[in-house]
Amino acid sequence: MMMAPHQRQVACSIPVHPPAPPANVPLDVAVITRAALTTGFLRILFLGKSTARTTVRKLKLVLCLSLVSAALSVGLCQPSLGQGDADLEAPGLAPFPTTLARGATLFQNVRIFDGKSAALSAPSNVLVKGNVIERISVDPITFETNANVHIIAANGRVLMPGLIDAHWHAFMAATPQMLLMTADSSYLHLLAARQAEATLMRGFTTVRDLGGPVFGLKRPIDEGIMLGPRIYPSGAFISQTSGHGDFRFLFEVPRTLGGPLSHSEVEGVAAIADSPDEVRLRAREQLRNGATQIKLMAGGGVASPHNPIESTQFTEAEIRAAVEAADNWGTYVTVHAYTPRAIRQAVAAGVKCIEHGQLIDEPTAKLLADKGIWWSLQPLLDDEDVPALSAESRKKALEVFAGTDNAYQLAKKHKVKTAFGTDVLFDARIASRQGAILAKMVRWYTPAEALKTATADNGELMALSGFIDPYPGKLGVVEEGALADLLLVDGNPLENIKLIEDPDEHFLVIMKDGTIYKNTVPK
Repeated sequence: MMMAPHQRQVACSIPVHPPAPPANVPLDVAVITRAALTTGFLRILFLGKSTARTTVRKLKLVLCLSLVSAALSVGLCQPSLGQGDADLEAPGLAPFPTTLARGATLFQNVRIFDGKSAALSAPSNVLVKGNVIERISVDPITFETNANVHIIAANGRVLMPGLIDAHWHAFMAATPQMLLMTADSSYLHLLAARQAEATLMRGFTTVRDLGGPVFGLKRPIDEGIMLGPRIYPSGAFISQTSGHGDFRFLFEVPRTLGGPLSHSEVEGVAAIADSPDEVRLRAREQLRNGATQIKLMAGGGVASPHNPIESTQFTEAEIRAAVEAADNWGTYVTVHAYTPRAIRQAVAAGVKCIEHGQLIDEPTAKLLADKGIWWSLQPLLDDEDVPALSAESRKKALEVFAGTDNAYQLAKKHKVKTAFGTDVLFDARIASRQGAILAKMVRWYTPAEALKTATADNGELMALSGFIDPYPGKLGVVEEGALADLLLVDGNPLENIKLIEDPDEHFLVIMKDGTIYKNTVPK
C-alpha cells in the first residue's frame, strides 16, 4: 500500500495485516478497541496530524494509558511459547510417562500417610480395583495368577493421597492478565489445558476452581480425552458493580440493563449483579452450566483497581439470594472477603466458606468456629511467590501479608475448619511452585498437619457440594472404599515436606481415579 509522505504506519511483527480502511472513512475508536481485545494487536494508521491527535485523544478517554501500552506490547511482540508454559517441562524431554491402568494395581510394601494421621503406617499393601481402594493389608494380598494386576514394588516408600488445592484458577493461574484480556479465547483454553496437565503432574489430583470458564476444560478431563485434575468448578465469580470481580474496561461502563455483556462476562470469567434478583439469576446460570459451588466477591481485593480492600460488597439480602439458589441445588456459597465486617455479613447471609480472611479479628474467627464455617486460607507472604503488582495493588497486598500470621494463629487457636489453597493468578512460574506454596505451611503447622489440610480436610470441603458432587466418593484419604487418587513418594514427606516442592524428582507414581499417569519406579 502506497502512503503519502505525511502518513505514518505503526507496524506489527505479526505477519497478518488487516486491510486498510476505505478512503475518506475516519478510524472508529470502537473498531480499534475491539481489534485490541480480540486479536492481540493494535495497528493504527495515522491519516494526517489532525486525525492522529483526535484518535489519540479518543483513545485516552476510552482506555487508560497502561492498557494502551500493554495492548501495544502484546501486538508488537511475538508471544513466547505458551506464554510461560515452557516451565511445564524442559524442551526436548519425552512426554510424561503415562500408563492407563487396566484391571487392578497392587502397591506392595508401602508406608501409608492416610491423610489424617501424624505418623506413617506399618509396611502395608494396597490394592486398587477400578477407581477405588479395595483393600489395605499388612499381610500379602494374593490374587489369581491370570488376573490382570499391575504390581508396583514400592520397597518401603510412602503412599499418600493425591493433593487438593481448594482455591485454584485453572483458566487464569499461568496466563498473563493482559493476554487473557486480548487473546483469542480458543488459544487461552488451549493454554489452560496444557496447564491442567502440569497441575496433575505436580501431584494435585483435585482442584476447586474459584472463578473462570472451566466447564469446557473439566469435561474432556473427566472423559479421559485430556490430562488434568478433578475440577470442582464455580464458573464465573459473581461481583457487584465496582466490586473485586469488576474488571470491565472504562468504555464498558455504565452498563444498560439488558444491554450487551462486558468482555469478561462474555468470556465467562465474571458476572456483574446489583440486586438480589440479579445475583439469584447469575448464581442459577452458573449452576445450570455445572457449577459445584457458587463464588461471590463479598469484599475488596488486591488486584482489582476500583475498590479499596476495606470495602464491604453486596448486601446481606443479595448474598442470601445466592445462598438460597445454591442451597436448592444441594450446594453452598463461598465468598472472597478479608475484613471482619465483610466476613460477618456473609456468615449472617448463610455462606458456608470464607476465602482469604487475612484481616480478620479474634471475635470473627471464633464466630467461624462456632458456626462451623470453612475458612479457605492461603499462605500469602511477601516472598518470591508475589507476582508483579501495581503500586496501588502492592500497598493492599502488604496489608494482606501482614495479616497472614495472625489469621493462621487464630484458625488454630479456635479450631476453625481450615482448607488449603494457593490462589495463583497470571504467572506460570508461581503456578509451577504449587507444591512449594503448600510446603510453606510448616511455618504454622507440623508437616503432617500441613499435608492434612491439603488432603483429608480439603476432601471434606469438596464433599460440601452435596448431591451435585461430580465425583461422589471419598477424596483426600488412603482408606478402603476411598477414591484411588494416590502418590508414591520417594522419601518421607512427614519428615521432609520439601519433597513435594520437586514432584518431578520425588513423586514416582501419580494415580488419579485408579489410572496411573506417571510411573518412574525403578525396575
